[in-house]
Amino acid sequence: MSRIEVISFDAEGTLVTPDFSQAIWHETIPALYAGKNGVELAEAKKIVAQEYNKVGDQRLEWYDIKYWFRYFQLGSPELAIQRCQAKVCYYPEVMEVLSSLRGQYKLIIASGTPSELLEPQLQGIKGYFIHTFSSTSLLNQLKTPKFYAYVCESIRVNPAQIVHVGDNWQFDFLNSSQAGINAFHLDRVGNSQQGSLANLTELKRYLS
Repeated sequence: MSRIEVISFDAEGTLVTPDFSQAIWHETIPALYAGKNGVELAEAKKIVAQEYNKVGDQRLEWYDIKYWFRYFQLGSPELAIQRCQAKVCYYPEVMEVLSSLRGQYKLIIASGTPSELLEPQLQGIKGYFIHTFSSTSLLNQLKTPKFYAYVCESIRVNPAQIVHVGDNWQFDFLNSSQAGINAFHLDRVGNSQQGSLANLTELKRYLS
């Protein structure tokens, strides 16, 4: 491994727990849908989930909260995002790991989350990072090898001098690897590929 200069992190599922997204996508939007259409909350949750699944996570619309508020005719998402802000939570080891790495490496975020959701997710830790990249907001694409190449070019660092860690096997591990980045897959639930990290503390061992 070349001398590492930059550590790149995915956000949700890596640094940020799913609580915030769960509150928005599976609580707030169904509640607004139920109120608008006069159906029970349980029925609204079922309808909304079915619509999400029709799109699927390989399409940009899946991640676009503005798209879904338009689709369900719910108005603007800003107030809903603000109301869910308190749900943002970080995994237990995150603060310690970021604090220990910040003095040795430059830290960045490379996420597929749109900026309007990514910014509130990072509110409590944004001071650790010199750059934040959202593939959907910057390039209107998912986290492809092209996105990772864009990140490398933007910070003017060779891919071999970057480590990226994230919880999605395709978007974080495979696609960043194809761009020449040193990739680590994070598997917090322990049911994925051999060699995956169980938590971010294990990343420090590989870097030492």
